[in-house]
Amino acid sequence: MGGQTPYAALRNMLNKVKPYRSMVSLQFGYAGMFIISMVSLKHGMSNFILATYRHLAATIIIASFAFLLERKIRPKMTLPIFLMIVILGFLELVLDQNLYFLGMKYTSATYTSAFLNIIPAVTFIMAMIFRLEKINVKKIRSMAKLIGTAITVMGAMSFTLKKYQAELSLTAWICFMGMLDGAGVSLVTVRDLSAWKIGWDSRLLAATYSVIVCSGITFYVQGVVIRKRGPVFVISFSPLCMIITAALGTIILAEKLHLGSILGAIIIVLGLYTVV
Repeated sequence: MGGQTPYAALRNMLNKVKPYRSMVSLQFGYAGMFIISMVSLKHGMSNFILATYRHLAATIIIASFAFLLERKIRPKMTLPIFLMIVILGFLELVLDQNLYFLGMKYTSATYTSAFLNIIPAVTFIMAMIFRLEKINVKKIRSMAKLIGTAITVMGAMSFTLKKYQAELSLTAWICFMGMLDGAGVSLVTVRDLSAWKIGWDSRLLAATYSVIVCSGITFYVQGVVIRKRGPVFVISFSPLCMIITAALGTIILAEKLHLGSILGAIIIVLGLYTVV
């Protein structure tokens, strides 16, 4: 450690494990979102409206912080970057979230979180396309990445982060575009205006929690970690969310865990640490 003091050595060690701590914490946040959202959907809230409220509140909150903290470092918005933000807003916030909320409605929180891990290699392929990851088929580590990587749009997000290096502003833009697209989809699919009313119940909790933890903290932290460690590192932690959700779902929602589910979770954990 050279001439470092114990405090300096501890600080360096904590900085090195910071991306790991951040991603593990985010998985707990995601698991909580799955459980709370499931309760809200069971009480009759529309998945389209839940997603729209989430993005609306996230836009307001994150844009406020972005205005205060990134006024001097915010890059100029260009047409290619704006188009990428529009695509991200639709894919990540509208299509992705509405589909898994809808799927959760008809299955369970555990099943929905597990489903995020069944399509391998897409993120890694996208990262290769955008030249954010390198692969050598002769190396076990590279092959493990190919096998263990799950689906997401992190490749597109990584490309955007490369060009627009202001995480809060980027997050606010993505949430704003997702809110606009989501509101349009909600108005078309949910004709009953009374469905937009929320009281002091699980529906308000679901929307608030999703905003603070998932649309706000998660997007920002993921952006920072992607820049430091790459998209494959980020997405490789998603299996952990399934395990946490399964445990919470069993305790809170009385979901049943079968032997096959437990064995599958063990295999995914082994794959997770192989990839990372």
